[in-house]
Amino acid sequence: MRGAKAVLVEALGMALAGSLLALAANALSPAGLSLTRNYFPRLPDDPAPTPATNPVQVTTLPTTNVASATSATTAVVTTNVPAPVPTGGVPAEVLLRLQKHGLQVVMSNDVTRLFRDPRYEQGVVVFVDARDDAHYTAGHIPGAHQFNHYRPEQYLPTVLPACLQALQIVVYCTGGQCEDSEFAAIMLRDAGIPKDNLFVYPGGINEWTALQQPIELGARRSGQIKP
Repeated sequence: MRGAKAVLVEALGMALAGSLLALAANALSPAGLSLTRNYFPRLPDDPAPTPATNPVQVTTLPTTNVASATSATTAVVTTNVPAPVPTGGVPAEVLLRLQKHGLQVVMSNDVTRLFRDPRYEQGVVVFVDARDDAHYTAGHIPGAHQFNHYRPEQYLPTVLPACLQALQIVVYCTGGQCEDSEFAAIMLRDAGIPKDNLFVYPGGINEWTALQQPIELGARRSGQIKP
């Protein structure tokens, strides 16, 4: 302990002596610094600094401008992508997909009217069922032709001449998210059926039966009509 105190006293003495020598040298030197002079004076026209409470300026667009921009964007979307007419049970994405492929859509009220039109029996109006054999024979719109687009060579020789003679062709499948009617209509269009004569019934057989419309069992024109 005595040795530590002696070292501390000696260090303080050396620091004090060094400080006195430095002050004496500064006073005697021509280039010495004046201890009472302000070496960083403020310029007369330099405003006094104030505490920075909000250093970052945020520019906010007026509400009216934002609303106008939103309206303009909505208008562009509405113009470029026509919104489908709301229909019961038919997903909007299905209607948009059909429109994207340039296919016309016919809804249940018009399908019922075409089914009861005398021209249906004359072959001017044609219904095409795009489902496979099992679903077709289990029940289809009476008089509808079958066209399974997965086997076009088996059905085109029969369904294509009937469609070429018709002015209105309604293609349907199960309904909802089923895409068979869409693919069948595109294949018929590529085979030479005028696109203006083609219509897709997105409600399909599910909607048809839900509306309690008659269905035909077995083969086409089997006569087995289920009310």
